[in-house]
Amino acid sequence: MSLTKIVRFSKVALASNKDRIVVVVGDLTDDQRTTVPAGFKVCALRVTETLRARIVAAGGQVLTFDQLALQSPRGSNCVLIRGKKTARVATRYFGAAGKPGSHVRPRTISKGRKVENARGRH
Repeated sequence: MSLTKIVRFSKVALASNKDRIVVVVGDLTDDQRTTVPAGFKVCALRVTETLRARIVAAGGQVLTFDQLALQSPRGSNCVLIRGKKTARVATRYFGAAGKPGSHVRPRTISKGRKVENARGRH
């Protein structure tokens, strides 16, 4: 997840309390288009070195999950950010395959002209 999305998703939660820690179960990458807020605290599985340097330079803090557990054992003052729900491959198959207007991937090996292409269109 990029810095732009982290800042955008946590803006409302950090407006009321600047001491909150943004927690991401995933990787964080740098995005030069966004400025790092002052005193930005973030916890993630992996943070790129350029983003880590920018956060520390802005007076922020990059935590591991072990440090987060010691600092806030009950998870208070933490904002959980999740990834995109439809990023899984399985969501391509949700819906009715073969129905007119549907963009669902059929559960077959071959996806040719005559395979799973009925419903009034022979």
